[in-house]
Amino acid sequence: MAWRGSLSVFLPVASLPFLLNRLSWFSSQIVHALSVNEMTRAEHGADSSECLTSRYSPCNHHLNIWASLALHPRKEILVTTSDDRLWKMWDIPSGNIIMTGEGHTDWLAGCCFHPKGTKLATVSGDKTVRLWDFSKSECILTLEGHTQAVWGCSWHSCGDFLASCSLDGNSKIWDLNSERCRYTMRGHMDSVNSIEFLPYSNIVLTSSADKTLSLWDARMGLCAQTFYGHLHSCNHATFNMKGDTIASCDSYGVLKLWDVRKAVAMLSVDAGPHPGNQVAFHPSGQSVSLASNDGSVKLLALPSGQLESLDGHEDDVQCVIFSHNGDYLISGGSDGTVRIWS
Repeated sequence: MAWRGSLSVFLPVASLPFLLNRLSWFSSQIVHALSVNEMTRAEHGADSSECLTSRYSPCNHHLNIWASLALHPRKEILVTTSDDRLWKMWDIPSGNIIMTGEGHTDWLAGCCFHPKGTKLATVSGDKTVRLWDFSKSECILTLEGHTQAVWGCSWHSCGDFLASCSLDGNSKIWDLNSERCRYTMRGHMDSVNSIEFLPYSNIVLTSSADKTLSLWDARMGLCAQTFYGHLHSCNHATFNMKGDTIASCDSYGVLKLWDVRKAVAMLSVDAGPHPGNQVAFHPSGQSVSLASNDGSVKLLALPSGQLESLDGHEDDVQCVIFSHNGDYLISGGSDGTVRIWS
């Protein structure tokens, strides 16, 4: 697959009903960059601090250091979170902004769509997890319990449970029917930097600043397996589609692939010395992408281990994600842009 550079485009304001109903498409010859200078900001009334809106006014001083990306499970829609305490929903590939969510009192660190695409979970430096309902156009639930910043979240495939991880060294399983924490998963000795449910299972994957990865049984809140091998803080980890391989990256840019059954590293690639912030598997499992602090996106071809760099960001790349069909790759960076690579 050929990967090409990115191109900035103007972001016109779009009609919410039109964008939610249209079927998005993507040209493999076009690559977009959504720029901080072209962002727009929501207008809120005095009593609507936690609402969603599709009404916008220009904001030339809108600070956007992109923290995370999430794709809608069924539509070509992207959600981004940022240090400006807002999350935004975009149409892909047009770059039209659909809505903005405001309510967190500190920077946003992560987000994830409900499996049906009807809700969004966001996590923040304000120590909370918030749930947003698109049909009600509001924040419907705030989950409190972490004692420090919350880094990430992941839905169980049934949509009734949500996992979160925090700087406090703990992960939590939330029962959304009772609106309470079901389990607090303790065991890591430092910040838990990422968390992910294995699809259609009760297995949870975490990565930690204590240099380890762990697999947990969400039914009991107990650690089932720990992976050792990183020499520095493990910043992110994710499953491949089959669930038999894990990719992880650490603060020195080392990317590792792990055999889930054997709990051993199959491949270790030094993409440093700059930190690796996030990893993502191509849906085919034939490549892994890495968001790097050197301003590039690394592509690791499998099984050859050949490493390629996609250059274009002007600052750290914080997050990276493949489209569901693998036709394109999306990256977000501290330069205030989201870039789509074809």
